Amino acid sequence: MPRVIHFEIRAEDIERAKKFYEDVFGWKIEKWEGPIEYWNITTGKQEEPGINGGMMRRQVGGPGADTPISTYICTIDVPDIDKYLNQIQKHGGKVTGEKRPIPGVGWLAYCLDTEKNIFGIMQPDMSAR
Repeated sequence: MPRVIHFEIRAEDIERAKKFYEDVFGWKIEKWEGPIEYWNITTGKQEEPGINGGMMRRQVGGPGADTPISTYICTIDVPDIDKYLNQIQKHGGKVTGEKRPIPGVGWLAYCLDTEKNIFGIMQPDMSAR
């Protein structure tokens, strides 16, 4: 069956967004040397589960119903959700959906990055109730 193989973050301020994701999650973000302005995002080691993505400048206004490309919610696996919720806020992000249990799966919260993109973070925990 088809799987998500790449994600893309749209940003008004590339340097601000780059700093947010590097500081919070430790991702490696490097400018692509191709024909368009684009940054490649490496989220972890190739042999570990997960996907890599990219970042590009938002071409129109912020996320919303009238925006051609608004947002796609991706959820990021984290080892300690409380630590990452603090890091997100410390680096200019916001928590939009407080931490809640997904029974038998883990803990989930939704946040906004510095560019008003929503994303999820989840700490696996089979005992979550």
